[in-house]
Amino acid sequence: MKHSLIAFFLLNSLAWSINSANAESSTIKLSPMSQIKLGSFDQGAAEIAAFDAISKRAFVVNGQTKSVDILSLADPTKPTLLTSISVKKFGSPNSVAVNNGLVAVAVASKPKQADGSVVLFDTQGQYLHTFSTGALPDMVTFTPDGKRLLVANEGEPNDDYSVDPEGSITIITLAERTQSFDMATVRTAGFTHFNKQKLDPRIRVFGKNASVAQDLEPEYITVSADSQTAWISLQENNALAVLDINQATITALLPLGTQSHSTLGNGIDASDEDGGINIQNWPVLGMYQPDTIASYEVDGHTYIVTANEGDARDYDGYSEETRVAKMTLSKILLDDDPKLAHKRRLGRLKVSTVNADTDGDNRVDTLYAFGTRSFSIWTADGEQVYDSGSEFADVSARLYPKLFNNGDDRSDNKGSEPEALTIGRVNNVSYAFIGLERSGGVMVYDISKPREARFVDYLNTRNADLPDEHPDAGDIAPESIVFVSAEDSPTGKPFLITANEVSGTVALYAIESVDRVAP
Repeated sequence: MKHSLIAFFLLNSLAWSINSANAESSTIKLSPMSQIKLGSFDQGAAEIAAFDAISKRAFVVNGQTKSVDILSLADPTKPTLLTSISVKKFGSPNSVAVNNGLVAVAVASKPKQADGSVVLFDTQGQYLHTFSTGALPDMVTFTPDGKRLLVANEGEPNDDYSVDPEGSITIITLAERTQSFDMATVRTAGFTHFNKQKLDPRIRVFGKNASVAQDLEPEYITVSADSQTAWISLQENNALAVLDINQATITALLPLGTQSHSTLGNGIDASDEDGGINIQNWPVLGMYQPDTIASYEVDGHTYIVTANEGDARDYDGYSEETRVAKMTLSKILLDDDPKLAHKRRLGRLKVSTVNADTDGDNRVDTLYAFGTRSFSIWTADGEQVYDSGSEFADVSARLYPKLFNNGDDRSDNKGSEPEALTIGRVNNVSYAFIGLERSGGVMVYDISKPREARFVDYLNTRNADLPDEHPDAGDIAPESIVFVSAEDSPTGKPFLITANEVSGTVALYAIESVDRVAP
């Protein structure tokens, strides 16, 4: 028995060593697998996607037809449109999620300042039930245990800012072991208890005549593995909210702060009229302002991953957005660079007027840009442990120079614009997949060590030599990404699903294990 135990431990130690060596010597690579076009160019025909492992179907929000398209992915190399679920009578679909045979669609009303809804269907597309939500339900997700639906109600104002509903989170607890949706409970987690609290000044509350609750605009939700806590991106506010799901209470607001584009490794190309690719350091602070967020666990700790897209409030009734050339800059800024506001330097860069004049002399002291053109990893309490800095720009410039910042025409405005994001595990390694809305394509990072994340791959299927509207121009503007694990895949191999808003295409990318090349 003693020798058997020793042999057992030796064999397991050897297996662990082999697996560890394999993990260290291999990585992954993306390759195009298939594509299906769901509508016209630049009509929002493919926006948010979800995948059902049971039926092997994808569900894709089609803004052009105000429907959810159902695709068969039984053969991922040949996606097939089976049918479409029209939600036009309910409003405009914004998001879709699927779990245990239920398809949930977040639908905005008209006008979008009115309460919206979540409409439930089965995976065949048959209507089941409707739940009311707050204003402008922009994202819906199931908790990992499948017991609840969470909805981010953005609560955007109307264009003249005369109506500004409060942002909120709708929490729908589904009845267990019953098909009676009338037994479900619906609660709302709002922000009114923050109206009289003193907030961290880094949380941007600045809407026209808005209370805190009106100003906070939930964008995207990620949920902890135990289904107890959710984190919500408040994009325009440059913050995250923390939700106690059981108590239906927002417990904290976490400011994200800014990134200095003046420091090494954080440079940007700030002009679309500087003659090409010019990644430099500038006296600019980037506001993270994430769109999509996701979460994962390492050694029992939860980390939040953010795609730092950036977004400005720009309405007829109020706009914070301007260009540096239109500002009166302070002596502090001009002393270092008298030509700073030239169009080939910072003049074309879109920035915020909010908090730009710090001493009240009607001259701009601080330049705040929208987004950081990067992705970040944060602790559950909002401490940043990693940021990719200028790496998206550096890699794009090297591998796809013609597509850099959408042919350089977005350099003045959020650059590559990282928006879509998902996390998946391949060979016991956690990877982040980040979609670049303007440049196109998907960046891949190994995030198994949150403080030491590293670039792995970048695939861009756009054809830079064709106009965007050409049918063979490729996949343009990834709005969402779904990771399908090997366990859930029809082929036993993992892959990605991307929904591309401008091209109106759904593209599938194979995830292949490859040997790691030594640096």
